[in-house]
Amino acid sequence: QLKPFRNHPFKVRDDQRMLDTVDSIREYGVLVPAIARPDPEGGYELISGHRRKRGCEMAGLQTMPVIIRDLDDDAAVLVMVDSNIQREELLPSERAFAYKMKLEALKHQGARSDLTSMQVAQKLSVQKVGDDAGVSKDQVRRFIRLTELISELLDMVGERKLAFNPAVEVSYLKRDEQRMLLEAMDAEQTTPSLSQAQRLKKFSLEGRLTEEAMSAIMSEEKKSDMDKVTLRSDTLRRYF
Repeated sequence: QLKPFRNHPFKVRDDQRMLDTVDSIREYGVLVPAIARPDPEGGYELISGHRRKRGCEMAGLQTMPVIIRDLDDDAAVLVMVDSNIQREELLPSERAFAYKMKLEALKHQGARSDLTSMQVAQKLSVQKVGDDAGVSKDQVRRFIRLTELISELLDMVGERKLAFNPAVEVSYLKRDEQRMLLEAMDAEQTTPSLSQAQRLKKFSLEGRLTEEAMSAIMSEEKKSDMDKVTLRSDTLRRYF
């Protein structure tokens, strides 16, 4: 009867941590109940506890303890995000879509309260998302920018093949330009530095990002490559 939360941004992985969870459930049961809300179409929508549900399935259990709450869509999003956002192993994509969902929910609540102007409410909402997650509001905005990336580039950020800050700049490119960049990266066997990504963004905003311009930018020798110096550890130990 438990259905996953609609557009749930957090992935449930059958990794070693999940196997440890399964062992714990078999030995002790589910110690912390999940949270769900009634689904108008029948059954219940799971808000918090997707990993515990998967663990129970893998442990062969038919039921699990759940607290049922009557929550509207915005309140459900806030509970769902806050119960997951502090996990250390989150992918950048998971954090990006979670921040975005929470920001939208807070803006809806601010609009309904009608206590402040929409602009002020939005600014306060971004600040709250950051405060709750322990990051700056600017970092929240940068993460949310990642949701504008095509899936292939977003996956590369999660795999650490594309650095975070260049990825934020690349997110301003149109989707067809992002696909063109993907081909250029494959051809050059490199990813854009922050400087290159900023110029790609500038060319895109000016409507001058042609295939030739992108190829020229991506084929440049990066400053970090030209200035790289390697020191052996035994050399460093003489001074540090």
